[in-house]
Amino acid sequence: MRHITLPLCALMAVACGRPNPENTASCGFAILGAANKALDQLHSGNRLLSEVPEDFRGTVPARVPGHGTVPSLVGETEEGPIVAYDGDGFPPVSGYGVIMVNDSTDVTEGVLIYNLDPPMGYPLLGGVSNGRYVIPLFGMRVAWSAVSTERCPLFAKIDTTAS
Repeated sequence: MRHITLPLCALMAVACGRPNPENTASCGFAILGAANKALDQLHSGNRLLSEVPEDFRGTVPARVPGHGTVPSLVGETEEGPIVAYDGDGFPPVSGYGVIMVNDSTDVTEGVLIYNLDPPMGYPLLGGVSNGRYVIPLFGMRVAWSAVSTERCPLFAKIDTTAS
């Protein structure tokens, strides 16, 4: 029994050594608060994007607040980009996605998906799909330091080379 216990304890220590901040209660609350702050910035109207950012392609992080970050593939259509989201929490009826562009670096950080009725009159850039239906995709420049911290990032790191 002693020979099994030592390797098992070592394995558990390695597995627990770097906790995923998305799995902590404090970061969960912080991310929900950040999603609300981003929503406030979106509704101010002066941060809306009227064009798709140039770096919005390939694989991007996407998430529904309250659920984990998912690597999502951006495809092109005549109507604009479609983000293929294959994760938990996709809106069951109506919702929308927002391309989040860091206002200090001008870099696309990811797509935040809201389970709310889409706002009217915003420039439509594309869509987000769960494979069954598509919801609208908007874009905004966001004060990144107000919605994401190193301790509790709004999007977890993903492999952007995946396809």
